[in-house]
Amino acid sequence: MDMVRASNRLTADDWADAALVALEAGGLAAVAVEPLARDLGATKGSFYWHFKNREALIEAAVLRWERRGTEEVIAAIEDARLDDPVERLRRLFEKVIEHGATHRIETALAASADHPTVAAVLARVGRRRIEYVTALFEAAGFAPAPARHRAVISVSMYYGMTHLAATAAEALPRTREERKALVAAALESLLA
Repeated sequence: MDMVRASNRLTADDWADAALVALEAGGLAAVAVEPLARDLGATKGSFYWHFKNREALIEAAVLRWERRGTEEVIAAIEDARLDDPVERLRRLFEKVIEHGATHRIETALAASADHPTVAAVLARVGRRRIEYVTALFEAAGFAPAPARHRAVISVSMYYGMTHLAATAAEALPRTREERKALVAAALESLLA
């Protein structure tokens, strides 16, 4: 992992990104200051310039993941300004299936769910995702309770995709056409 920055002026975000790479590759135990400093071509002093301790780095990393994996995804769907809530659902499903098929960070975080900071962020992310998808199903015409049920199923499907990506990637659709067919089948069952 050659992450040395040309300027050698690392930011807190650089450290958080490196922590996420380490977390994805080796779990929470892999988020250690000395190996990260070596990978970044930095000193431990650089780390302590930005963070009080390892726990502060873990918090920064999972907050960065939360922003990228939830808030930025939701913002991208909203920024598309699609009037049809079913089309917004379709776009969301396509985006998260693509994400689930290519990223293992969610699985690594789930394996660290006993860590207080990770647990709090995972819980908040789960709630936020369910709330957003519930709102989309409500906009598609479902009453609040059935909309929430469909949202819970939808988010559970995504978590299942991330698990499959980590454990049985060959079971996942490989082409764009296969992913579109999977999205169509999922939406057909959820919109019935």
